[in-house]
Amino acid sequence: MKHLISRILLLLIVVFSSAACNDEVLDTVARDAFGEDLIYSDPNQVERLVFTAYNSTESWAINRFQWWGRRFNIEAGSYEAKFNFRDLDLFRLRAGWTPGNSGIFNQKWSNYWSYVRRTNEFLDRIDDSEAMALNPEKVNVLKGEMKFLRANLYSKLIKYYGGVPILDRALGLDDNFDLVRDSYEDCVAFIVRELDEAADLLPVTRPDSEFGRATKLAAMAVKARTLLYAASSLHDPSTVPNGPLFDYAVPTKWQDAADAAKDVIDLVGDRDLIPVADATEYQKLFLSPNQDILFARPYNSEFYEFGTDANSLWDQTQSPNGYTGWALSSPTHNFAMEFNMANGETTQTGNYDPTQPNENREMRYYANLLFNDAPFRGRPVEYFLSEDVNVAPHGVDSPEGLGNTLHSSKTGYNIRKFQDENVPVAGGISSQRPYILYRLAEIYLNYAEAQFHLGNEVLAREYVNRVSTRALQPEIEASGDDLLEAIRRERRVELSFEGHNFFDERRWMIENHLGFDVRGLRWTRKIDGTYSNEEYTVVTRPFFERHYHLPIPLSEIEKAPSLEQNPGY
Repeated sequence: MKHLISRILLLLIVVFSSAACNDEVLDTVARDAFGEDLIYSDPNQVERLVFTAYNSTESWAINRFQWWGRRFNIEAGSYEAKFNFRDLDLFRLRAGWTPGNSGIFNQKWSNYWSYVRRTNEFLDRIDDSEAMALNPEKVNVLKGEMKFLRANLYSKLIKYYGGVPILDRALGLDDNFDLVRDSYEDCVAFIVRELDEAADLLPVTRPDSEFGRATKLAAMAVKARTLLYAASSLHDPSTVPNGPLFDYAVPTKWQDAADAAKDVIDLVGDRDLIPVADATEYQKLFLSPNQDILFARPYNSEFYEFGTDANSLWDQTQSPNGYTGWALSSPTHNFAMEFNMANGETTQTGNYDPTQPNENREMRYYANLLFNDAPFRGRPVEYFLSEDVNVAPHGVDSPEGLGNTLHSSKTGYNIRKFQDENVPVAGGISSQRPYILYRLAEIYLNYAEAQFHLGNEVLAREYVNRVSTRALQPEIEASGDDLLEAIRRERRVELSFEGHNFFDERRWMIENHLGFDVRGLRWTRKIDGTYSNEEYTVVTRPFFERHYHLPIPLSEIEKAPSLEQNPGY
C-alpha cells in the first residue's frame, strides 16, 4: 500500500509540474479534482504535497517558464540594473506593457493563481482528512504552512496587480467563474488574517534540517511587509491610480505597519544584526543560512524545485564575460551612486571623485558590486579598452575581450552579491546558498520607515542605524526629509538585488527612478597604465503611468468579463 501511495504522489507531482506552464486561473476545476484520498490518509504523504507548494515562492528566476527568465531576476527591471544581452527589452519597460504582452511577466498571473488553487484544494480537504485524525499536531503545522503560502501568494498578486479576487476555497463545477476583483483594502485584510492564523499554527523556529520551511517569524515578516506597502504613497487615496482596487484608507495604517514590524523585532529579541568586520564577511552573510534570515528558499533538498540547478546558474549568469559569465543583470551607474562614501557622506555631498569612482566607498559597494579593477576570482576585473593595443591588449572583460563579448557589461558594473567564489563560474554548485526572501535587516528598515511617518524620528534613526552601522557606516543624524531619504537610500543599498527595488520605487512613486537614462561608465587604460572613464547613457528607459501595476492578461478578461482591467490598458 505504501508503494502504491508513493507512486500516486509521484504521478501527481509530475502532472502538477508539467501542467504549471499551462495553468490558467479561473479554469473550471472540480473541488475533488485531486481524487487522492490515499494521500490525505497519510500525514507523511500530506507533508510531501505541501512541499510541492513551496515552488510558489520566488527564486533566482524572474520567470522559470521562459528560457531567458530562468537566468536572472527582477533586479534587471528596476533602478538597480538593466538586462545586458543585445539590449533586448525583455521587461517591455520601453515598449510598454499591454494586456496581450507584459514581456517577462507574462506568466505571473496564471502561475500565482495555479498555486492559489492548489492551496485552496488542500485547505478545503485537510480538516476532515484521515491524516488530521491520525496526527493532528503535525498536520496542523502543515495547514499553517499552506495558509502562509497562500497569503504570501496574495501579497505578491496585489503588489503586481492591485486588488484581485479573493478565493478562499477551491471552485467547483457549479460555482460562478465570472469573478470580480475585491478591493485592495479587503485583500490586505484577508492576507493579514491568514498570516495571523498561520502564525498561530507554525513553530517559532525550525531545526537546521528544516531550513526553508515556514515559521511564525516568517508569517509575521510577510505581514510586516504587506502592511508597510499598503501604507505607502502608491495606495494613498490622494494619489493616482486610485479607487477601491488601489486605495488603502485605514487611518491607523502607519501604526499597524510599525506594530507588525515591532512584533517580529520583539520575538527575535530586539538584537543587533550579525556583526561584520569587512566586505568579505558581509558577502558571506548571503551564502549560507544564518540567524538573520527569517525565510528563504533553500537549494539543498529534493523537495524544492530545481535543486542545485537554479542556484548554480547565478554565478555563471552574473559573472563578467571574461570569466565565462553572461553578465545578464548589469547594475546601473545611477544605482552605484546610491552607495555612500566610506565616511558616510553621499556621492552628491561628499568627497566623491568621478575620475576615481571606486575609491573611498562604503563597505557594501565592494561587497555587492564588481567594477573595473575589482579583485575577483584571482584577478582584477578588466572592463577597459586599451588606448594602444600595441602597448597592452584590451581588458578580458571588455567588449573586445574574451569569450562571448555580447555579454560584456554595458554599464561598467556586474553583481558581486550572492557570488560564491569558492565554486566554478560554470557548473559550480553552492549547496548552501539560499534565495533570501525575508530577513531581519528589512524588518528594521520597515520599522524605521513606519516610525518616521508616525513622527517618531528618534526611533526611526535608531533602527535605520542598526542596519547602517552594521555596514560600518557612521550613525545617521539627519532629520525631516533628509532622514526619510537616508532610510530609502539605506533600503536600496542594504537590500540590493533581493527583489525589493522594483516595488519600493513604485510604492514611493519616485518616477525619476522608474523612468530615467540608464547611465554607465566606459573605461580606458592609457599608455602609462592608468585608467580614465567616461560616463554615458546606455539606453533611455521611459516611464508610463500605467506601469505602477501590471495589466490583467487579455485571455483572463475574455474568460471572465467582470474582471476590471487596470487603468491605462
